Amino acid sequence: MGTLRTGGLTRRGSGRRAADLEYAVLDMETTGLDPREGARIVEIAVVRVRGDGKVVEEFSTLVDPRAPVSGQEFHGIGESDTVGAPTVGQIVPRLARILSGAVVVSHNLDFEERFLASELVPAGLPAGQSGLCTLRTLRSQVDLARYSLPKASYVLSGDWPTGQHTALGDARACAKLLVEMIANAPGELRYRGPAPRTLPVPGSGAEEVRPKRRTASVGELPPPGVWEARWRPLELDPLLCGGLFGPHDRAVAEMSASRDARTRRRAAAAAAMVGGIAAGGLLAGIGRLLDRGVSGRAG
Repeated sequence: MGTLRTGGLTRRGSGRRAADLEYAVLDMETTGLDPREGARIVEIAVVRVRGDGKVVEEFSTLVDPRAPVSGQEFHGIGESDTVGAPTVGQIVPRLARILSGAVVVSHNLDFEERFLASELVPAGLPAGQSGLCTLRTLRSQVDLARYSLPKASYVLSGDWPTGQHTALGDARACAKLLVEMIANAPGELRYRGPAPRTLPVPGSGAEEVRPKRRTASVGELPPPGVWEARWRPLELDPLLCGGLFGPHDRAVAEMSASRDARTRRRAAAAAAMVGGIAAGGLLAGIGRLLDRGVSGRAG
């Protein structure tokens, strides 16, 4: 089983109503981009939010990476900031509780999943929870020039996110984006993917470690704003919406969506034709039976 079982949001048909689910919106600050090259987590935050925008719970802490802290030009975290912070292994029970029963969400979930797999799961975090990438989802549903979290937030709602490059600030911005996507969709959004799991909490009898926070919680999310968005008439396949998503990638995804739409129309037309033929045959059969009944009575 993979670290996450990723699903997606769709305006087409089946799935669970997105507004009815709870989401654990996750963000990390790290010492680099690739854990295979030694990058480690130095801050993590989770905002648990309902699909209607109600914040259920928040958690954030700096993390002692047990390694040199680099990347200060991006996240602003220095060596002294992580002194006294819990290690990854110490925060696993708290993370398991806040992720349990929720869809795990991040803006570019591929990045967070690499660190889940390299640090948190080996430290005891249960794998296999449901996942959702807001970056892929936004690309599949809305036509924008840029899809980074701050730029998309500004273009769609008119507000720049606060607390950028802090784990809690970015998690709250992602949660706001998700809630506004659900509220502004031209059709009801549904989550199509594995159901969220209740996770076992490792070391649940142990005393909880106190987090070392860098960013204060500010309570509820603001009410969802009204987007000035060009929703795509044809949804793109989220699997084709990863990476840099340059012009060639967009064109491939849009061509695939058009091809899939034609296939669905042909299938629907064929089903209607078969249904019509079947209905016609049934009516003809009923007519013959009625004719026989009338003939029998006349005899």
